[in-house]
Amino acid sequence: MTETDSEEAGAAASAAGNGGASANRHPRSGTVDLRRVGANPDFWYPVALSRSVRRGRVVATTFAGERIALYRGASGAIHALEDRCAHRQVPLSMGVVEGELLRCCYHAWAYRGDGRISQIPYLSKGDGRPPRGVRGYPAREAYGLVFVFPGAPQKADDTALPELPAFGSPRYKTMTFSRTVRCHYSFMHENLLDMNHQFLHRGVVGRLHPELLGFHTGAQSVEARYLFTHTGGKRNRGASLLAAEGIGGSTSRDVMTIRTRYPYQTLDLVPEGAPRPAFSLWAAYVPEDAEQRTCHTYGLLMIEKPRMRGALNLAWPFIRRFTERVFAEDRMAVEAEQRAWDEHGEDRNHEVFPLILDVREVLRSNGVPLRSPAALPATDPVCDRSAPSCTQRPAGPGADHDAQPCDEVPGG
Repeated sequence: MTETDSEEAGAAASAAGNGGASANRHPRSGTVDLRRVGANPDFWYPVALSRSVRRGRVVATTFAGERIALYRGASGAIHALEDRCAHRQVPLSMGVVEGELLRCCYHAWAYRGDGRISQIPYLSKGDGRPPRGVRGYPAREAYGLVFVFPGAPQKADDTALPELPAFGSPRYKTMTFSRTVRCHYSFMHENLLDMNHQFLHRGVVGRLHPELLGFHTGAQSVEARYLFTHTGGKRNRGASLLAAEGIGGSTSRDVMTIRTRYPYQTLDLVPEGAPRPAFSLWAAYVPEDAEQRTCHTYGLLMIEKPRMRGALNLAWPFIRRFTERVFAEDRMAVEAEQRAWDEHGEDRNHEVFPLILDVREVLRSNGVPLRSPAALPATDPVCDRSAPSCTQRPAGPGADHDAQPCDEVPGG
């Protein structure tokens, strides 16, 4: 088990890596304020449920203030484009899908799945130079989710999607969650890792005693193991069904392992004597706004099927209600933390749990400085129609700076 000597010492070390901007530092301690650290865009982030992006439809989504239009072409492939037409900046999410193209609803400019202009219907040889296309984001589907890579596109192929072996296992059935939470993503990591807050859930799980068995911290991860025992109080039936009568449903004790492996989080609960987890949770917290004060939580809860065929289907509504209630209580707490930060403009809490001090340092050192709106590109370059091909640069943080041709087809 490794522990940080102090939160301040670790933050000072990460300040250089995060740019050390004075605006991002705690006004009293001088350390980097974690709530002013942005999520690193060089990872795959879920931005929609696959089922919500139907064939021939467009869905608007965001990552850290970057508006993204998702659409599914006639082939079934998912495409992700910067959500604005290069012409008048009308959102492309208002557009129309034609085959594999996305056509703006206003003047019918058409875009390929990589963001290049495919057609400007009324363009003639005597017209002025057209603007470049828009940024295209690498996009993939996995686990019933649509992932985009908002960082440097050249890194996408070498960056792996999260591995979730239980998702495709016939032993497990998956419950999917998609909820907006009005807080910085770091509060969500802290909430799940710090199981000492079970008093918050006393109305649904009774009195639980979590004992920290140990934890380990690496450059990109923190892993903690807890032993749970039920010490009294009424327990929700959904909790018993979810944990296969674990967490106090019988005389057993349960081991819960929780990991923040940047930027994702996982949880496994193994009842005493069981060969595998009764359930596993994978979660991602995707910042929505530019200041990253709101995040969208995507969760995959993989529940082991009991021996009795069909029993889990009967239990499903009870488990869903239980998990939704627990999540609602957690959301109430983390949103209250965010409001307190907003009111004071800083964290005035006094954290004493070494595990949380460690995860804060992992999030600091792997995150990136938040960019102010003034730091974003203000204008778009244009391409030269007289040349065999124009050059253009994708816009936004982490964009690929390699030139790419403009594919407009005059007149259609």
